Amino acid sequence: MSFSRLLRNGALAGATAGLLSALVMWLHTEPVIRRALVIEEARRHLDGGHHHDEIVSRTAQVVFGAGTAALAGVLFGLVFAVVFARTRHRLPGVTDHARALWLAAFGFGVFVLLPALAVPANPPAVGDPGTVTRRTLIYVLAILVGLLVVGVVAAVDRLLRSRDDALRRSVDAAVAVGLAAVALWLLPGTPDTIPADVPAALIWDFRVASLVQLATMWAVLGTVFGLLSVRREAPAREAALART
Repeated sequence: MSFSRLLRNGALAGATAGLLSALVMWLHTEPVIRRALVIEEARRHLDGGHHHDEIVSRTAQVVFGAGTAALAGVLFGLVFAVVFARTRHRLPGVTDHARALWLAAFGFGVFVLLPALAVPANPPAVGDPGTVTRRTLIYVLAILVGLLVVGVVAAVDRLLRSRDDALRRSVDAAVAVGLAAVALWLLPGTPDTIPADVPAALIWDFRVASLVQLATMWAVLGTVFGLLSVRREAPAREAALART
C-alpha cells in the first residue's frame, strides 16, 4: 500500500474518530461537566460573587468543540498513519486490520490509561490553577514511561520470537503489567485534593466519561483505519493470486 493511501486512510479514520468521540462527549461527558459547573456557580454565590452572562453559550462551546475534535482527529489520524507505516512490520497480527487495532490499543494504554491512573481527570469544580504545571509534567512523564514500557516489551518479544506464541504473549503481558505497576508506584501522585462540596459520584462519573470518550476515539481510529486498509489489501491479494 502506498504511503499517500495510508495518509488518506489515516485522515478519514481520524475524522470519524474525532466526530464520534465528540458525540460521546455530548451525550456522556457534557452532562457531568454541567453538574460540576453548577457547583462552581454555587461557590461563586457563596463567596459574594456576581453571575456573569456567558459571552458564548455552553451549547455553542460544545458545537465548536465538536468541530475542533474532527479537525484534531484528522491531524491525529495522519500521525497514526505515519507511525503505522514505520512500525507495521513489528506490530502483532496477520492483517493490517489486526495491526491497526493493536497500534490503537498501545496508543490508548500509553497516552490515556497510564496517565489517567497517574493523574486522574477531574471535572471543572476540582483543581487548583497553581498546580497546572505540575500536573502537566506528571502527565508527560507518564507518557514517556509508557513509551519506555512499550519499548521494553517489544525488546522482550524479539528475544522470545523463537519460542511458542502463547508463551511469548504471556511473557509480554506479564512484563507490561509488571512495569506499568512499578511505574505507577514510582510516579508522583496528583497534587490536587477533592473539595468537600464535590460528591464522590461526580468525580467517578467524570473520570469514567473521560475514559469512555478517549477509548471511543482510539477504538474507532484503529477500527476504521484497519477496515480501510483491508479494503485495499483484498484487490492486491487477488491480483497476486491471478498472476500465480
